[in-house]
Amino acid sequence: MAKILIVDDSSTVRDEVAGFLKSNGLDVATAVDGKDGLSKMKSDPGIKLVVSDVNMPNMDGLTMVEKIRGELGNASVNVIMLTTESSPNMKERGKAAGIKGWIVKPFKGAAVLDTFRKLAG
Repeated sequence: MAKILIVDDSSTVRDEVAGFLKSNGLDVATAVDGKDGLSKMKSDPGIKLVVSDVNMPNMDGLTMVEKIRGELGNASVNVIMLTTESSPNMKERGKAAGIKGWIVKPFKGAAVLDTFRKLAG
């Protein structure tokens, strides 16, 4: 059972973030978009932290978080958005969905490692 779920439609970003976290001893799973991420959340109750892109095909990251909170009734999972999106409207929507943080790409793993460890329990 994974503790952290990385959701991004870019295989390069997914592999970079997951690889960095795994190399630092964290248990990581990945998903290719919000739809896949929602499915993985349904099947793995051990996930404590979701790190997700916003703009993805099939289901965007914010919709996925809203469904995690609504359809799955999971208000306890921590969510961090890792995205190129910096729109105030998007950030407000994320805040309303209970997102804990908003990181603008590129991913700088060393700067967030301790925070990710804490949020993953």
